[in-house]
Amino acid sequence: MKINSYLMFDGNCEAAFKFYEQCLGGKITMMMTHKEAPSAENVPPEWHDKIMHACLELGVGGASPAENRLLMGSDCPPGYFEPPQGFYVQVSVSKPDEAERIFYALAENGKVKMAIAQTFWSSRFGMLIDQFGTPWMVNCEQVA
Repeated sequence: MKINSYLMFDGNCEAAFKFYEQCLGGKITMMMTHKEAPSAENVPPEWHDKIMHACLELGVGGASPAENRLLMGSDCPPGYFEPPQGFYVQVSVSKPDEAERIFYALAENGKVKMAIAQTFWSSRFGMLIDQFGTPWMVNCEQVA
């Protein structure tokens, strides 16, 4: 079983996923607008260029298919967006410098909730809300 995160946005999904692709080093494998979907006639014209479904594949380039993870998302239909609460998207890496790189990249124009630092359980851990309102935890486990 795999569990992947599906994020909802208030009209800025495309910008968010291009940002995540740069920060996380993944590859966007799908970005479909509402205009491109079979249900386009059911969406207001001003919403046609918003994203119906986006998929960012993480772990590409050396990771086995079993290690690959997906980050997916879309723009909510008008009037349906609710700001995220009660969860964080957790990123786990094996090298402290990679944890710091990802943390500071995601924190750009966002809000740091807990600065990245060594903790009793990890060599690096930090929490932030990115510029799109998505909450993130970045973790690098202790080397045994």
